Amino acid sequence: MGKIAGKRIWIAGHNGLVGSAMMRRLAREACDVLTVERSRLDLTRQDDVADFLIESRPDAIVFCAARVGGILANDTEPVPFLLDNLQMATSVFAAAHAADVDRILYLGSSCVYPRDAAQPMAEDALLTGPLEATNQWYAIAKIAGIKLAQAYRKQFGRDYVSAMPTNLYGPGDNFDLATSHVLPGLIARIHAAHERGAPSVPIWGTGTPRREFLHVGDCADALVCVLRDYSDAMPINIGSGQEISIAELAALVAEIVGYRGALVFDSGKPDGTPRKLLDCSRLDALGWRPAIGLREGITATYRWYRNTLERRAA
Repeated sequence: MGKIAGKRIWIAGHNGLVGSAMMRRLAREACDVLTVERSRLDLTRQDDVADFLIESRPDAIVFCAARVGGILANDTEPVPFLLDNLQMATSVFAAAHAADVDRILYLGSSCVYPRDAAQPMAEDALLTGPLEATNQWYAIAKIAGIKLAQAYRKQFGRDYVSAMPTNLYGPGDNFDLATSHVLPGLIARIHAAHERGAPSVPIWGTGTPRREFLHVGDCADALVCVLRDYSDAMPINIGSGQEISIAELAALVAEIVGYRGALVFDSGKPDGTPRKLLDCSRLDALGWRPAIGLREGITATYRWYRNTLERRAA
């Protein structure tokens, strides 16, 4: 895309974790950020999306919108995780092409890679093996979005690219225990145990899986770099390059919260993929590096979460 200054950029999904971070990050750029509320525009309705794009004429779309959730939500609601994400992708890509929008940055997910992919996972590992069963529905929809970006590039020469973020966290995350991802779920669960003075807190799985985490502020900064400087059919990974076991992560959250009770791991609950670490060589080549360490990021996120709870209680 080159220079962002002076461009009109639509953030699809601007109220979500990544979308709101992109709003904050693009406020530092001399560009015109476009948004539309979900109540006004259903992204699964292609004709309505096309009308919006023809009227607003963005130069680029950052496609952050998605139905997301953790293992429990993915495993118990496979239809909306597959169908809603498929419909949004097909609708927005087709409408953008019809409205002659030549630049889309589509957000995939690190869960698109095979369950047992070699670590760290490079972009060419896509479709080389079976997916993790507990999030396959979401992963398949995201893979379809990646392939749509490649198809429009191949057939019509559109400058559509895909980015694969690792596990993200930060202000604005979802802390609902039924639908949250692992890190906000741990923060909410351990905070509640601390407030109650509970002697122990249950945690899903064995604690042995290893995960990579990236603060959403760093992710937004990386996405601006990709939007400006990256153009290729191959997706590009967005990660921190650091990994931690779930047990180590839980202990770190407990330390930050100030909780001194026992962390009890429930091996009867699913672990998910044994290990997920991204190979970010392509992103490294653009000169981008993360700035927010995990302890620093969790501390700030916990502060935001606690302040949010206090405001709601006031």
